[in-house]
Amino acid sequence: MSAAVSPELLAIIVCPDCKGELTLSEVPDLTCGGCGLVYPVRDGIPVLLVDEARKPA
Repeated sequence: MSAAVSPELLAIIVCPDCKGELTLSEVPDLTCGGCGLVYPVRDGIPVLLVDEARKPA
């Protein structure tokens, strides 16, 4: 997966909305374990903008 987020970066970033832990899915997207918002990853760069996030289903 060429657009993967590095484990080092994933270890230090948090959800900008609730400060919850983010996990990488296979899409690749980042999903917040706290509020459930799903943040896109574009070209390996997490887009941590609440306005760009999708609401949980």
